[in-house]
Amino acid sequence: MGEPVQGEDISSKPIPLLTPYKMGKFQLSHRVVLAPLTRQRSWNNVPQPHAILYYSQRATKGGLLITEATGVSDTAQGYSDTPGIWTKEQVEAWKPIVDAVHAKGGIFFCQIWHVGRVSNEEFQPNGEAPISSTDKKLKPEVLNSGVDEAHFSTPRRLRTDEIPQIVNDFRLAARNAMEAGFDGVEIHGAHGYLLDQFLKDEANDRTDKYGGSLENRCRFPLEVVEAVVNEIGADKVGMRISPFSDYLGAGDSNSRALGLYMAESLNKFRLLYCHMIEPRMKTLAEKIECPESLEPMRKAFGSTFIVAGGYGREDGNKAMAENHADMVAFGRLFLANPDLPKRFELNAPLNKYIRELFYSPEPVLGYTDYPFLEDSS
Repeated sequence: MGEPVQGEDISSKPIPLLTPYKMGKFQLSHRVVLAPLTRQRSWNNVPQPHAILYYSQRATKGGLLITEATGVSDTAQGYSDTPGIWTKEQVEAWKPIVDAVHAKGGIFFCQIWHVGRVSNEEFQPNGEAPISSTDKKLKPEVLNSGVDEAHFSTPRRLRTDEIPQIVNDFRLAARNAMEAGFDGVEIHGAHGYLLDQFLKDEANDRTDKYGGSLENRCRFPLEVVEAVVNEIGADKVGMRISPFSDYLGAGDSNSRALGLYMAESLNKFRLLYCHMIEPRMKTLAEKIECPESLEPMRKAFGSTFIVAGGYGREDGNKAMAENHADMVAFGRLFLANPDLPKRFELNAPLNKYIRELFYSPEPVLGYTDYPFLEDSS
């Protein structure tokens, strides 16, 4: 870093979060990423026209947006009205949403997802049992709304010979995402859902080649990565993992080793990016004091490293300035502030998010009605 030039206005230099970044072939204008956020407003698992406005409001030229978690098959669902990408109708419904983001110069990735045992028979085809790494049932959970309690059905342990079919579901979902016009996909391997149920030793009690050792537990998620990479190219694939979280009964006895092994493995596939949840986020909503760090994983993964987990402007800038990561994904702040990069630039006050409307089936309220700076001034 050279000395400031005489008369140079230091204050005009962009904050670290708003500096440009090249992610593979994508030229990003800033490092503020829209995190994947379940919103439950896709009636009958089909994305709706109101999502066009929601995503385009948050799109900026050269900004990266990741969709809400999107089911890969009819067995992938565990919540009402979450979108899918396994039917022609769903693919067609995504197209105008993708077009709207691209019209604003945004880069748009589809997060592909299977909930595994975080489901019950009413969400499953023909009322069947949800599938998982295990047949251990999840305890009822109070959902993020803080009101409703979710009850989960006893899952059915996938047979060894069934796993290739699930791998194929992810592959087809990635192909469908390309058909819908997305720039790439993010494989959801975090937060206690199907891939995480295999990764974590609390949820994986298998004795076949997909259970037991660390390598075995990572086998199925990495087969998914391989299939998706072979289908659409590693330059269009990211993966989200949360080695330190114990959300939905999926904790691990050696989170650091798991995170490191996955980072090294994803690096071998030359994945476009690795998106990791900070150890301080034990659950989706609460931050804890934590001595663990993602530094070893950052070093082991040679390419773009995105972090998420309760970040704000100040610690997001610090993470960039100290090279802790290349980009930061913001969830609740971006949900409530469609012009979040602009607000960060001006250090403007932020809208407060309305938690009870996160998952309500409202096409406007708590969805597309959060004000922009010019509206609120």
